[in-house]
Amino acid sequence: MGRIADLLAKKGNEVYTIERTATVYDAVKKMVEHNTGSLLVTQGDEICGIITERDYLRHIVLEGRTSKTTQVREIMTSQVICIDPNYAVEKCMAIMTAKRIRHLPVLEKGKLVGLVSIGDLVKQISQDQKYEIKYLTDYITGKYPG
Repeated sequence: MGRIADLLAKKGNEVYTIERTATVYDAVKKMVEHNTGSLLVTQGDEICGIITERDYLRHIVLEGRTSKTTQVREIMTSQVICIDPNYAVEKCMAIMTAKRIRHLPVLEKGKLVGLVSIGDLVKQISQDQKYEIKYLTDYITGKYPG
């Protein structure tokens, strides 16, 4: 199966970020504008966290806080697990499953080059399995010229 670099080549490497001092309201607005469930949180050029829909629900809705006065840094997840573009898709799925997370920033030599979600990985694995099934079926039925 493929590598994360291959997945990003197909998907694209657009990553949406927000400064840690921005309001949660601005973060949610940006997520809605870009139809995404997470934003990487930055301080200057450095990644310092991630904010997700789940963070909003846990820390704003359930705690009765106000998104217009709460800063992203107050509710973000600060321990971000990053991956290398040469990681195998399966390895990333294992990381997400073990850590119960849904997003992994991709860093190459310390530079942000993309973000993959669990949905991206499931889609890639499904496509790979579909291809493998077709290949094996063709081989077994004699349609494969090998």
